[in-house]
Amino acid sequence: MTTAHTKTKEPKAVSKSAKTEKAKTTKASPKKGAGGEEGKVVLRIRVRAYESKVLDASVKQIMDTAVRYDATIVGPVPLPTEIKKYTVNRSAFIYKNTREQFEIRVHKRLIDIINPNQKTVEALTNLTLPSGVDIDVKMM
Repeated sequence: MTTAHTKTKEPKAVSKSAKTEKAKTTKASPKKGAGGEEGKVVLRIRVRAYESKVLDASVKQIMDTAVRYDATIVGPVPLPTEIKKYTVNRSAFIYKNTREQFEIRVHKRLIDIINPNQKTVEALTNLTLPSGVDIDVKMM
């Protein structure tokens, strides 16, 4: 009897503490979001290229430019490499069952610049990067 009695009491105690924790969490999160994140502006830069060496050189150039103007940087974060595979017939007639596969790899990096000033944004827009590097910039 005692084991069954303790088993029923333990889940009740856990559920009560879980309810109070949920209530505390929901009360605490709006206070943080309302006060701390209103003044925060994030410049999210997403860089893509076929060659990883060219991509890393471009990311280094972007980061050096941002550091020169005293910006807070988060990254570079390597995102998953996108691999596109294409299968092609080697021959048109006799050896039709033999096939060849080609692939294109797209390497990606993500850089966040927190609270950039006007000079930082202007320097990043005037930056010249090598061909084959694609950049997406979002203001969040």
